[in-house]
Amino acid sequence: MPITNFSQLMRFSEMCGAEVPRWIARRLESFGDDRESIRAFGLDVVTALCQRLVEADVPGIHFYTLNASAASKAICERLGA
Repeated sequence: MPITNFSQLMRFSEMCGAEVPRWIARRLESFGDDRESIRAFGLDVVTALCQRLVEADVPGIHFYTLNASAASKAICERLGA
């Protein structure tokens, strides 16, 4: 899931029973309401995680876009897809 909104990420992960790594949550909290910084950090982090998956030869990557596909598109472009 691309990170574009801290509270949305936390709600979604809670509903799924997933845990957001502490270092990511702390960094996101440090941005406060600065949505642009959250989005930029989110793109960097999720792109790096996806790159690791691609390098491990996963057959594909699925994004939960939550009706906001721009971040997923940006990640795919960064990955050269």
